[in-house]
Amino acid sequence: MYEWILPSLSEILAENQSSVAECSPAKADRQWRVSLAATEHLLLNTLAGGSRNITQGLVLAAPAPLFSQPKLTQSLQTVTFTAKPFNPLALMPFQMPDAMPAADYINASVNEEIAPHESVLPLLPADPLGAEQFCLVFTDKFRLVLVLATHKNGKKTFSFSFELEVVQQAWRSLGARVMLANPEFFARLDALVQQYSPVAPDCRVVLEFSQLLLQELTEVEETRDSLLGTGEEALEQGSRVFPNTSLREAAPTTSLSTSAQSPNPDVELLQAFAHEVRTPLTTIRTMTRLLLKRRDLDGSVINRLKIIDHECTEQIDRMELLFKAAELETTASAKSSKTQLTPMSLDQVLQQSIPRWEQAAHRRNLTLNVILPQQLPTVVSNPTMLDQVLSGLIENFTRSLPAGSHIQVQVIPAGDQLKLQLSPQFRCKDSNKAATPGTPPIRKALGQLLMFQPETGTISLNIAATKHLFQAIGGKLIVRQRPHYGEVLTIFLPLEVSNKHKSGTKS
Repeated sequence: MYEWILPSLSEILAENQSSVAECSPAKADRQWRVSLAATEHLLLNTLAGGSRNITQGLVLAAPAPLFSQPKLTQSLQTVTFTAKPFNPLALMPFQMPDAMPAADYINASVNEEIAPHESVLPLLPADPLGAEQFCLVFTDKFRLVLVLATHKNGKKTFSFSFELEVVQQAWRSLGARVMLANPEFFARLDALVQQYSPVAPDCRVVLEFSQLLLQELTEVEETRDSLLGTGEEALEQGSRVFPNTSLREAAPTTSLSTSAQSPNPDVELLQAFAHEVRTPLTTIRTMTRLLLKRRDLDGSVINRLKIIDHECTEQIDRMELLFKAAELETTASAKSSKTQLTPMSLDQVLQQSIPRWEQAAHRRNLTLNVILPQQLPTVVSNPTMLDQVLSGLIENFTRSLPAGSHIQVQVIPAGDQLKLQLSPQFRCKDSNKAATPGTPPIRKALGQLLMFQPETGTISLNIAATKHLFQAIGGKLIVRQRPHYGEVLTIFLPLEVSNKHKSGTKS
């Protein structure tokens, strides 16, 4: 017996599986995150040979888009289901002028910053599917459904399936909901689903997914073991990285399961807060980008929508950093990003990031100057996270400086590492007097990971959490307080092995 007139996805999977055990929310969330990571890697591997300009798959997700890799966002059509007290489609109908076919509208984009493959569909308020996070993937090579359900008793269940009939039942259940909410769009969405004809799941695809799952789980265990370390030195080092986490309780003489079952409430609260803020912002951004695709908008409206899009993106990035920092601080669920480190062009990241840094400085009446070497070597890091972590660091750095200050960002080689240094330069109206830094901002600890600046109302990651983020992407952050300079931040990133040899040869 279903809870509603239509079955939820968790009910469909429960009917087709021998047992789906309820577990604690933390454990189910970990299963969901690990499985999503494996799915993302599987999609990257299976879509590797295709062109980015051609749509190679369809993803139905809730309550927000799940994949952020540029290659996936460009290659996959994404439809997001969200439970809202109003119908968001009233603000952005799918009907378009006759001059613009519906198919063209779905794939249109205003500029490179607007995601080309995003749509939003509502769920009715009484629909129990609103309490589920899910992901349906349709490609030429496989179909997959993943569901994380929250039950009324507070427990959660996670399940997934590659079986054609199960995925088809899940789609029929979602399709019926689309028919209720937006009958005209159902035909288009059904046509998209049918483009990826059902094929029996290739055992090699399922095997690869299983291997990716094991890899993700193994990395979690390795990360936990490396954090625990051995001996007093490792314990003391861990205490410096996790100042409010007692690693001694997780020593071999104590049961690890006991520690894993008692997560820090600050970390859990931060994870929940980041999720609750990020989800509606993602929906607002998606709605805004759909509005920007319309051709009948006034220029002033377009500019305001772009401002909304920018502000949402900035806050979503902040929430993702907070969530990642909280995830790294949980011993049992920490997943080291070092497993995803790859040689990357820092030049490309800086070209995209520097204009945003300059805008952040300009908004606070600051100036920013970036000094780069003639040729930037290849570094080893996580491209997506490096951009987010650097931008977040500079954003917080600008908030701590008085108006009229100047920020110098200098990038120079330093042996087998690349050094990126942020230093403030304070201006003085009297040219005969040396400029002196203003009063350092007051920073109050807010739980284990955050700090609060009363003067500005700013909440940001504390230094220890920020350092841990840089460690996760293969780097190192050093913070020094220097006379006449104020707070100076120095980031070190490892060079690619081939670049190390080249630098050694040149010297």
